[in-house]
Amino acid sequence: MTLTRSGAFYVVITLLIGFAAVNTGNNLLFFIVSALLGFMAVSGVLGWLNIHGLDAVVTPPDEVYSGVSTLFTLCLINRKRLLPSFLLQIHCNGATAEFKLVDRRGTTTSSLMMAFTGRGPHALEKVTVCSPFPINFFVRCRTLSLDLRTVVFPAPLGCPGAADSRSHGRNGSLTARGKGYEGDIDRIVAYSGGDPLKMIHWRLSARHDELKVKELSATAREPLVIDIDRLPAGNLEEKLSCATYLVNRLMREGRPVGLKLRKRLLKPADSRGHRLRLLTELALYGKD
Repeated sequence: MTLTRSGAFYVVITLLIGFAAVNTGNNLLFFIVSALLGFMAVSGVLGWLNIHGLDAVVTPPDEVYSGVSTLFTLCLINRKRLLPSFLLQIHCNGATAEFKLVDRRGTTTSSLMMAFTGRGPHALEKVTVCSPFPINFFVRCRTLSLDLRTVVFPAPLGCPGAADSRSHGRNGSLTARGKGYEGDIDRIVAYSGGDPLKMIHWRLSARHDELKVKELSATAREPLVIDIDRLPAGNLEEKLSCATYLVNRLMREGRPVGLKLRKRLLKPADSRGHRLRLLTELALYGKD
């Protein structure tokens, strides 16, 4: 519990009136001191109730990078059946979120900008909830248990030679499964209403009573495997950061990427789930 400036002033005034009442024996002063102390006691009870009966849940995003501030979701739950909670501040890992009102048996969501230092698994086991309620005389705080576990990826770091993909694989293009707009003509189908006008095959459409649309095969870059030992970087942490940068950049370009970690080989793919798996492997590498 922390005494605020207004609270300190209130306490000083109460003490002065109390000393005056004792020295003079004036009943009116005793009555005023009793009222001030009673008001302080009531505010203390309300403040204590305000920060109790609360639970906090922090949800991490899919991607958290070392040293990079990332937006986490904070959910505050009020388990009290009768009383709402007011003017709450949640402190977690150096970040603060504010809630003006959490209704009784209610849930309110906010965001926290937090950063973790160092790759690998991280955990947070507690948050602190504080409130100046009801009259900002005291700021009362208590600790809430938390079960936050997340994997922090290495910080992306471009390294010399990383921009040249030929040092890590071969260039080229392959025909991928699925519909695209830049490959070869795969088939001719009827116009469905959602296709771009440039895809309409006007010559065939003129021979039929309906519009015909060209469906092109999607193109994909040739798969590439990133070998950690061959990356142009210094120590292991720099190699892992360089590999993180390459995985994100190449897969944004639509290139299937794999990963070679000494004796382990992860085959190339281009899905988002595969990218997160590669980043997780880089984050946990050598942490066993």
